[in-house]
Amino acid sequence: MRGEETQVTLSMPEFNIIAAVAYREFGLKIIPEKMMMVQSRLRHRLRALNLPDFDAYSRMLDTPQGIDERRFLVSALTTNVSHFHREPHHFDLLVKALAPELKQRIQAKERIRIWSAGCSNGQEPYSIAMRLLQVEPNLTQTDFRILATDIDPKVISFATEGAYGSRLLSGVPDKDRRQFFKEKPNHSIVSDELRKYVTFRELNLLATWPMQHQFDAIFCRNVVIYFDVETQEKLWPRFNASLAKRGVFFLGHSERIALPGKCGFKSIGPTAYEKCVAATGIPSTKIRGQNGTS
Repeated sequence: MRGEETQVTLSMPEFNIIAAVAYREFGLKIIPEKMMMVQSRLRHRLRALNLPDFDAYSRMLDTPQGIDERRFLVSALTTNVSHFHREPHHFDLLVKALAPELKQRIQAKERIRIWSAGCSNGQEPYSIAMRLLQVEPNLTQTDFRILATDIDPKVISFATEGAYGSRLLSGVPDKDRRQFFKEKPNHSIVSDELRKYVTFRELNLLATWPMQHQFDAIFCRNVVIYFDVETQEKLWPRFNASLAKRGVFFLGHSERIALPGKCGFKSIGPTAYEKCVAATGIPSTKIRGQNGTS
């Protein structure tokens, strides 16, 4: 069976259907040069679904019956690579942005909210929580929460469990491991004290955003690189609308807002922006017709 499966090939018409579904549902722009990658990553789905070829798969995918399979599709076509304290200058900028008013807000018991959009395996939101709790331990005395979302249900499940092997813990200082993790024989688990500040949810960024409150900071790093320019430009005003006054917005190292002022942002550092005015354009609802999960 496995030998036969490896001979199943993906034709261009089948690729076009899969690429069209990926773009329509998730905003993923897959160019024809990625055809062999798509073929390799989706062969296991044929076996899982007991389908004979990619023709049957592509036809099933683009029907109402293929809704559940589309979640597996996005998991297969995206790469979840992350590590703790990635791009540390962003965490420095976050502290710098929040520090001037942080103590007063804690004393007033004000809400402090941060969104990790595209949280992958969870290292980013846990890193945010660790850094802020180290800078200001009294955050425990106020309403401090981090929302962590991703389109991939597999990584949401992994991040919620919070169990990391030594390779995934690279970059975490020993003192942080002692403070924020429970050591097990072959891995470490995020402590209950850290875990309580982070909530994980499945969310498609192109769908409706169910959040009712604005955020002091939004991290959306190494996510929009999968989107074309048109989709990115529709997302910028939505992120702006979801930020509180002078909130900060972080992108990945290879991502940029071409005209930040037009979208209500100003640059404050490498791939880091501050909300300066409310952007005009699409409100914080869905871009196309996708269904999202809060």
